[in-house]
Amino acid sequence: MTSSTTQQPAPPRGTRLSARKRRDALWFVALAAPNIILILLFTYRPLMTNVYYSMLDWTLGSTSATFIGLGNYVEFFTSPSGLNSIRITVIFTLVTVGGSMLLGLLLALALNTSIPGTAFARSAAFAPYVLSGVGVGLVWLFIFDPDFGVLAWFLRQLGMRSPEWVNDPTMALVMVIVVYVWKNLGYCAIVYLGGLQSLPRDVMQAAELDGAGPLRRFWSISLPLLSPTTFFLLITTILNSLQAFDILRIMTPTGRGTNALIFESYLQAFGGYSRAGYSAAISVVLFLMLIVITVVQISYVEKKVHYA
Repeated sequence: MTSSTTQQPAPPRGTRLSARKRRDALWFVALAAPNIILILLFTYRPLMTNVYYSMLDWTLGSTSATFIGLGNYVEFFTSPSGLNSIRITVIFTLVTVGGSMLLGLLLALALNTSIPGTAFARSAAFAPYVLSGVGVGLVWLFIFDPDFGVLAWFLRQLGMRSPEWVNDPTMALVMVIVVYVWKNLGYCAIVYLGGLQSLPRDVMQAAELDGAGPLRRFWSISLPLLSPTTFFLLITTILNSLQAFDILRIMTPTGRGTNALIFESYLQAFGGYSRAGYSAAISVVLFLMLIVITVVQISYVEKKVHYA
């Protein structure tokens, strides 16, 4: 006996997969397209426009500009002011990154305890990081004031005279480095603290039973296991230091001795020179520097990281 109903043949498997892929692709386009369009409009379009402006001899506010090709770049890399700006950027970045990470690690070790008041100490350590850079700069500017500042008062009690922090280019750089390290110290400490609290306790206990002292356990076990945290902090702190602006602008408005690349770009455009094309060229140099540093870190430094 034959059945009165006949089953419809199932569509080929390849047809079902291709239909699913088309549907997934449409969903991807519908969800990702708005974000992609916004990124193109507000990130890459201004970037390309800035590259074009960097090839112009253009005074800010002028309705005309002269195309000079790589002239702004040649001037920047051959002028004493341009080379000095690179030198200040390198010094500021190395000292602030190294100081913030080293002191942050030491602070994290001190905060990695369970004694009463630790929660308050952790909050107090992290608080400066979330404060406004403008407010921090103004407060520390009063502290460093050579005539009426708190630091000047302490130095006078010791029979010493306060340096001219703002007028002396070398001391101005030291001043902003101290303030920047202080502001970012809590961020590094809290991130390192999270890394310390995630370390496997059985490994540490086994090393302690084997007779390893605290210093040996930290150097041989804790520090290698913290390499992912160190790598993360290295990337974020370098990028933040290269783009530091607010504290530099508030504490040293003229940029004498503190004109890192991003601050020098601002000064050239809005600090009285009105050289918009030259300022754009400095911004492109900073952008390329960020790209190179990030690629080097991901390509070479990450190989030293132990994720397990």
